Amino acid sequence: MAKVYIICGKICCGKSTYAKHLQADNKAVILSVDEIMLAVFGLYAGEKHDEYAEKVRNYLFEKSLEVIKVDVNVILDWGFWTSAGRNEAKEFYRNRNIECELHYIDIRKDIWKARINQRNQSVNAGETTAYIIDNNLARKFESRFEQPTKEEIDVWVDE
Repeated sequence: MAKVYIICGKICCGKSTYAKHLQADNKAVILSVDEIMLAVFGLYAGEKHDEYAEKVRNYLFEKSLEVIKVDVNVILDWGFWTSAGRNEAKEFYRNRNIECELHYIDIRKDIWKARINQRNQSVNAGETTAYIIDNNLARKFESRFEQPTKEEIDVWVDE
């Protein structure tokens, strides 16, 4: 039976790059909230961003079941910033007897800031489509992120 890989980590820590490596090694489909949000709303979903993102997450959970049903692995690439969110995802699959692994991308603060700067430069240069992360937004996201415990994580990746 197919398996689910749940990717946890701060914004701009390398989750999507890591997901692409997992995809190549595990015959998997990547399901990404950001990919859909950017395709549908562009860079500016405004005040409804969180509401729309929640609806996209719920849709992708259900869509993942269709993919798993045809025996293809699934990679969930959307951060899983809170312990409650990680537990909810694991329970969603375990309640359906679907194997899941939680992978955490642990990144040093200096590398994280450098990646944010690099990404912002790429977005500003039109080389990629992603959200710009200014200092205030980075602090906001960092304050919302709940560091997972070693017991929560199946695969711990140090960046």
